[in-house]
Amino acid sequence: MTLTHLDGEIRDGRHQMQIRVFYEDTDFSGIVYHANYLRFMERGRTNHLRLMGAEQHALFSEAETETPGFAFVVRSMKLDFLKPARMDDVLDVVTWPVAVKGASIVLAQEVRRGNDVLVTAEVRVAFISEGRAQPIPKSIRALMKADLD
Repeated sequence: MTLTHLDGEIRDGRHQMQIRVFYEDTDFSGIVYHANYLRFMERGRTNHLRLMGAEQHALFSEAETETPGFAFVVRSMKLDFLKPARMDDVLDVVTWPVAVKGASIVLAQEVRRGNDVLVTAEVRVAFISEGRAQPIPKSIRALMKADLD
């Protein structure tokens, strides 16, 4: 049995996945608490990598040989909250790469409800090793650039 539907799909160079808003995602007023959008978008970025062919354990093992002790960290994030989501809404989290540079990857993300864009984000993810920015290993760079073509 394949579980790829849980990870969403890549269409037209963009990863798209659906999530349902649960009670635990909302605040006292019944709308999604702002910080929970960060969790939704993290899931989108993770599943984007997975569907790009990055079986994460294998990819990270290969990157570990090039750059021991590496990690990805969110370096910066710009968010715009445009409209609220509420309990039981079905949301689409859309993720796509904008640029792959020396030690960082810039991703754009949107959280949508139907045709309505609720939240937009630009996320810069840095590649570090031993606490310092390092060039992204070829295996990861090639994987991300493939989605830009």
